[in-house]
Amino acid sequence: MSDAAQARQPSAKPASSKPASSNRSAALRRPSVPLAVVGAAVLLAFPFYLDSFWLQTGLFAISAAIGAIGLNLLTGATGQLSMGHAFFLAVGAYGYVFLAADSDTKLTGLGLPTPVAFAGAVVMAGIAGGLFSPIAGRLRGTYLGIASLALIFIGQHVLFNAESVTGGFNGRNVPPLELPGIVFDDSPELVVFNVPLGALERLWFLGLVLLALAAWLARGVLRGRPGRALNTIRDHEVAASVMGVPVARYRAGVFVLSSMYAGTAGALLALIFRRTVPEYFGMFLSLDYLAMIVIGGLGTAAGAVIGAIFVSLLPQLLTRYSDGLPLVAAPGSGGVSPAEASRILYGAAVVAVVLFLPGGLLGLWTRLRMVVTARRAPRTLPRLEKEEQPA
Repeated sequence: MSDAAQARQPSAKPASSKPASSNRSAALRRPSVPLAVVGAAVLLAFPFYLDSFWLQTGLFAISAAIGAIGLNLLTGATGQLSMGHAFFLAVGAYGYVFLAADSDTKLTGLGLPTPVAFAGAVVMAGIAGGLFSPIAGRLRGTYLGIASLALIFIGQHVLFNAESVTGGFNGRNVPPLELPGIVFDDSPELVVFNVPLGALERLWFLGLVLLALAAWLARGVLRGRPGRALNTIRDHEVAASVMGVPVARYRAGVFVLSSMYAGTAGALLALIFRRTVPEYFGMFLSLDYLAMIVIGGLGTAAGAVIGAIFVSLLPQLLTRYSDGLPLVAAPGSGGVSPAEASRILYGAAVVAVVLFLPGGLLGLWTRLRMVVTARRAPRTLPRLEKEEQPA
């Protein structure tokens, strides 16, 4: 064949190969659906096997996860520090009680249907966040944290002194949630697969539904255009303004959304406790939520859930097993109480995460999966061109 004919004939192209990084990312994504199905099945089976202590501890973690997801949208995705998250949990908890309870000689209530009261409590928390949003839209960082801290002191003053609404120091009872066909209380009796389902078991399924909806909504926000705008505001506010992002509007909007998440968590928490107590919604609760999102991982819903599980379960486990743990004494015995020990431990965890794990526990899990996947992935040699192959 002549040289001209060889020049006209197209050269054989090597088979395209995907880069190793894309193979690793595909391998990381591949088992996510089966793991999610298995995890959901395990969570749905918990009420049939766990006792009341573990169910109540898990419900605390679920409600904390919902509130932590909202705070992570504000602090992790937008970079806005908020110290007043406990205030909006109190609005949700006491808002539900006030809207659902009936009036008597000492306490007032509207006596609305409990589903309406639950939704109304979430809206009330959003309205409270909207009233504070003009300040949140114009302040940032430490300045917003100090301004939001004032909400805690205002809320504590109102909760202790508005006795006709909040019940004062003693609090007030929480009416059980009633949906068509089911009451989230110990009565009437409900038996499924020969297992009696009381209030905690029924609330467990409600909490899982609310957590799934909260995570799904946050995932959509973070992965869509609002999430990109919030991340741009967090990383470079001037660049976001130049690109046409309304910075103040987005900051105010995400503050309202975070407040509604907190209101949902507060209403669910009231149903779990069955009685609202003002002193629970103090500054330490806000610090707990900040520890959740830092330990779990800033900027993601999964990180907020992981951090909420860690921070919520630790004091409960220390309380249950305080007799067999060194340096931890039973509450009221004069030593280091489980609550104090838990705060010391996750305070140390926050320092460790800031210094060594910027991505939190979620980032550590992602790194471990990448290392394991890289070791299991087969190593393929690049295919040589025909002209480059040895004779």
